[in-house]
Amino acid sequence: MRYGIEVVPFGEYADPRQVVELAVAAEAAGWEAVSVWDHAHFPGGVGDPWVTLAAVASATTTLRLVTGVSPVPRYRPHLLARTLHALDTLSGGRVTLGAGLGVPWDLDPVGDGADDRTRAAMTDEGLDLVARWYRGETVTHHGEHYRSDGAQVAGAPAQTSLPVWVGGVSRPALRRAVRWDGWFVGTIDEAQDVTFTPERLAEGVAYLQDQPGVSTRSTGPAFDVVVDGISPADGPGLSREYADAGATWWFESLFGLRGTHEEMLERVAAGPPR
Repeated sequence: MRYGIEVVPFGEYADPRQVVELAVAAEAAGWEAVSVWDHAHFPGGVGDPWVTLAAVASATTTLRLVTGVSPVPRYRPHLLARTLHALDTLSGGRVTLGAGLGVPWDLDPVGDGADDRTRAAMTDEGLDLVARWYRGETVTHHGEHYRSDGAQVAGAPAQTSLPVWVGGVSRPALRRAVRWDGWFVGTIDEAQDVTFTPERLAEGVAYLQDQPGVSTRSTGPAFDVVVDGISPADGPGLSREYADAGATWWFESLFGLRGTHEEMLERVAAGPPR
C-alpha cells in the first residue's frame, strides 16, 4: 500500500496556498502523493485543480500530483492534454490523471451536462485523444464528438505515458478502468460515514481480475486500485482492511467538515496510516 493525501478544494481549501501548506507537510511526513478534486462550482467557492497542483508542483519534489477525478466530458481533449503536459513538465513527470464521466450536480448547473451514455462516449473518445496528444503525436481524428485535422499540441512528454486512474463504481466504469492504469473509488461521504466498504472493494477487484488485460500488461506501471478515506493518527484504521481487499493506494481525505486547517495539518504531520 502507498499513501497520499486528498484535498477537497471547497471553502477554505479553494485557496491554493492552503493546499500547498498541506502538501509540503505531507512530503515531509512521508506521504507520496496529493490528489485534488476537480469541480466547477460549490457554495463558498471551489479551487481550480490545475492552478493548485501547479503550485504544489513548484513547492515539492517527490509528491505525485493527481486529479480526483476530472470529468473528461467537461474538457476539450486538446486543451486537457496541453494542461496535463505543461503540469507534467513543470513537475518533472509526476502527474496522474484521475478521470471519469463527472456527476450531474456538478455538470448540469453550468451547462456541462449530458446523459450518461453521451458522457461515457465522450470520456472514452476523449481519453484516447488526450493520451495521444500528451505523447506529442500529430493527431488526425474524426469521431462522434471530437475532430482533429493534423493537430499537435505538445512536445516530448516527461513520462513515457500518462498514468490514468478511472473513477466510478459501476461495471462500465470498471471495464473502462481496465483499459487504463487504475481504478479510483471514494469510500466516505461528507459526514465521514463509510459508503463503499472493503467488502465491496474486494468484489470490484474480483470483477477487474476477471477482465482481460489487467494482469498481462507488458508496459507501464502495474494496475492500481485507489481508495480515499479517513484514518486516525495513531493507527491504520480501515486502511489495512482496504489493503487486504486489494487497494494499492490510500488517500487520506482532508476537508473543512472534518476539522480545522490546523487539525488537518496535525493529521498530515502524523504520517501515513501504516
